[in-house]
Amino acid sequence: MPIRLEKNDRVALVTIDRPEAMNALDRSHDQALSDVWDRIENDEDILVSVLTGAGEKAFCSGGDLKSYMPWRRTVAMEGDQTVFSFGGLTATSRSKPIIAAIRGFCIAGGLELALACDLRLCTPDAAFGLAEVKWGVLPGGGGTQRLPRAIPLAHALEMILTADVIDAERAERIGLVNRIVDPDALLDEALQLARTIVSNAPLAVRAARRAVLEGRELPIGDGLSLEGALQKQLLQSEDSAEGLRAFAERRAARFRGA
Repeated sequence: MPIRLEKNDRVALVTIDRPEAMNALDRSHDQALSDVWDRIENDEDILVSVLTGAGEKAFCSGGDLKSYMPWRRTVAMEGDQTVFSFGGLTATSRSKPIIAAIRGFCIAGGLELALACDLRLCTPDAAFGLAEVKWGVLPGGGGTQRLPRAIPLAHALEMILTADVIDAERAERIGLVNRIVDPDALLDEALQLARTIVSNAPLAVRAARRAVLEGRELPIGDGLSLEGALQKQLLQSEDSAEGLRAFAERRAARFRGA
């Protein structure tokens, strides 16, 4: 199966399973991954997802240069569509947190997938890059927009304009990844991080994530207004009342997402 979806403890584990092609996405795998995110979005039992790649060589090496990119060129020559959501993630709004668990190469569209995730863990052998200008195109899956929002502008421009690959240590140093973990512990760490998020109030997690992601595109005053409106909604929720009761009674809260 090209894209694997496993569920446990309200966490989804999504695996791009095409190691023989460095987990590159051709058109069918691109659509399959998009379908998986749609399923997760509509599954109320899933609160957080982890995205990873099969094998030890690559998280994802982007769009398959033998099939996906020629198709994109045909569409550019003959059609009007300009925005494409690579893997159903790079140009499609998803409401639930996603953690990227990265081992090996994370380049081109693969890095754009990782940038569309909320948190990123990687192994010491991970390598990151946006190689598109070497192929006569630009990072068109959100790379030119998300990378400068994730790391300082000078580092982003260097990566985009040189197409050079950086190692895990530099990625951590410039803030591209949250932390580096041992290869044997990568999935365990990512799943534990997901479970930690799941243990919190789901409405609050979703609202806080929305406040951050939408608020960073707004003037500070508008961002504060958004934050205040979301907080008002949360304070009216049953979960808010339960959280305060649990704190007063020194017990674990039992959140219902209401």
